[in-house]
Amino acid sequence: MIREIHVDELTGNIKEMCIEANHFLSPDMDRVLKESAQTEQSALGKQILEQLQENLKIAGDDMIPICQDTGMTVIFMEIGQDVHFVGGSLSEAVNEGVREGYVEGFLRKSVVKDPLLRENTKDNTPAILHTEIVPGDQVKITVAPKGFGSENMSRIFMLKPADGIEGVKEAILTAVKDAGPNACPPMVIGVGIGGTFEKCAILAKKALTRSLDESSDISYVRELEKEMLEKINQLGIGPGGLGGTTTALAVNINTYPTHIAGLPVAVNICCHVNRHAVRVI
Repeated sequence: MIREIHVDELTGNIKEMCIEANHFLSPDMDRVLKESAQTEQSALGKQILEQLQENLKIAGDDMIPICQDTGMTVIFMEIGQDVHFVGGSLSEAVNEGVREGYVEGFLRKSVVKDPLLRENTKDNTPAILHTEIVPGDQVKITVAPKGFGSENMSRIFMLKPADGIEGVKEAILTAVKDAGPNACPPMVIGVGIGGTFEKCAILAKKALTRSLDESSDISYVRELEKEMLEKINQLGIGPGGLGGTTTALAVNINTYPTHIAGLPVAVNICCHVNRHAVRVI
């Protein structure tokens, strides 16, 4: 049986999710950030992490965005193959949800219509929409507003297969070292390995939305995530880039098959405001 979903339902949910994601961290991010304040060894680093906690509380209590950069809206949609959208265009419904969320939620509008002419669209549209067809009759929506202080620090490396896992480790560390304080640490590091030039970047972006309560189901990837988090936190960049033992809160890695001649690696960095809201309709 085909399930019909009116596009207005998408619009309403995305509107609410844009506002939610910009005012409240997801429970997993909130927990890990609180834990970092307990384990940070630098007195200044601990103070900064406590200030971030205070900022989050004020944002939630007073409905103020947790960061003044309310991001460009990235949306992942996993669409069941038994779903049929009715009532209008899917992409227009998604952008209408973003428009309503940012205008009615009094969120900063940060999107320009043309990358060189730089005229603001005044409603934070268009969104960046990634769709995937999956089995079933449900739609999973992930709304992830992405600020550009950290986005600008992200990298893609087209490694040679001979570079192997050591080359991947060096690429991740290089990206984080180069980012330094500019990515508003403590960071969450999303990594995509494999696929093609564009696929590894999408893998890295989606890795940022994975709950920090979940680990990769691939054993060597789990070990690599753990190792890279330890090495990144030994760099000494610390909270706010002012030194300490908490440079990153997590390293999430996604992999995908690739060509025999390539080893693409993307590192998508996010600041401590790693925002995402998830709903299934």
